Amino acid sequence: MSSTSALPTTGLWAGAVTADLTPPSSTFLFGYPHVPRMSTGVHDPLEAAVLYLREGDHAVIWVATDLIFVGRPQVREIRRQLHLRTGVPVHAIAITATHTHSGPVMVDCMSNEADPVVPKADPVYLELVTRRIVEAGCAAARAAVPAELGLAVADARGIGTNRHDPAGPADPSVPVLLVRSRQPARVLACMVAYAMHPTVLHEDSTLISGDFPFFTRQYLRQQGLVPAGCPVLYHNGASGNQSPRHVTKGNTFAEAQRLGELLGAAIAAVVPKITFTSAPGLKARSTEVPLQTRTMPPVDVALEGARSARARFEGLQRDGAARTAVRTAECDWFGAEETVALAQAAADGRLQKAAAESSPAEIQVIEVGPWKFVHWPGEFFVEYALEVKAAVPQAFVVTLANGELQGYIVTPEAVARGVYEAGNAVFAAANGRRVVAATLDLLRATD
Repeated sequence: MSSTSALPTTGLWAGAVTADLTPPSSTFLFGYPHVPRMSTGVHDPLEAAVLYLREGDHAVIWVATDLIFVGRPQVREIRRQLHLRTGVPVHAIAITATHTHSGPVMVDCMSNEADPVVPKADPVYLELVTRRIVEAGCAAARAAVPAELGLAVADARGIGTNRHDPAGPADPSVPVLLVRSRQPARVLACMVAYAMHPTVLHEDSTLISGDFPFFTRQYLRQQGLVPAGCPVLYHNGASGNQSPRHVTKGNTFAEAQRLGELLGAAIAAVVPKITFTSAPGLKARSTEVPLQTRTMPPVDVALEGARSARARFEGLQRDGAARTAVRTAECDWFGAEETVALAQAAADGRLQKAAAESSPAEIQVIEVGPWKFVHWPGEFFVEYALEVKAAVPQAFVVTLANGELQGYIVTPEAVARGVYEAGNAVFAAANGRRVVAATLDLLRATD
């Protein structure tokens, strides 16, 4: 255990650092099917931003990574090492992914097994990620100084929408947690969470990038809201059906910059409203929810569904339909193809093994004063986070946390419509309400 256990037992202490997770050589960029997309350079480095907080006997660590996923076995190992070296309990360590689609393969997804261009995750790179996150977590703990923090909520309307219906359910709220040293007052870290797929950049981009969240960090630093190099932790909210698809003018870095700076400006607008405290009260707890696997169709039925979805996509493309309609149909075709892969895996038993490795799902709550950060693994539709927020307004849901679920947790309505995410899902839609119920029980629990 590190010497951080010798810190004073009164008042808040905080430390924050960043680590570079950029692959050292050309890598396959994961996130878009059927495209042999090898990186040709680095637009912006992939970061792990780490925040360590300690107050009395309670300590927490947040790690936010510019990765598409951090797999459950890797999370388990990072937490194990951080606990041994810092003393922070495993259930008080949160590791999240922004879900950039311009970074390396991190998890071998069952739904991509039939895609010949997608390689397996590189164990050498995974080990590099583990090592650098652990080193950063320990460095953040060693760097802890007397601190204070505060929170305000920004409104990010206009940066993205529900990707199936621009007027559909969405959550534009962005919690902004600012941490600064006490004497002298200096910003140590900024932490935000926003429910939106970072998918401005598409398969024609071959540069490693964090997508629009990179530009949000850059904006905050350039505007002087945080010092140069200051860790900015970006977490992804319940973004399973949230996308910039309907607001982008193109899939370019210029558009990623435009949207990232819009988010940065929304964050900047609420920073002056933050009231700081040096005694917020820290708590962390977690529980687990067993998940029910989705019932897959017979392989022949799945194949027919994929043929039908492809024909619809090609028809819209041929007829010159609107770009957003064509893209939605293309994604629905991808989902139908992934259902084929999952149906085949269910028929030979591989699916059950993969599901067992992702279940039960961990639900983690980290409380900072009256604010409650809820962490769910995998990709959830926003409706479930909105249910939590309606019941507990000061709760903020972060997804892609502490592992992945080999796909989405969708709504029953999405299943009925046959959208992309429903085709990609390993677990049944009924799990969403079960996770919400368990989360509300955990939020209402008293120590």
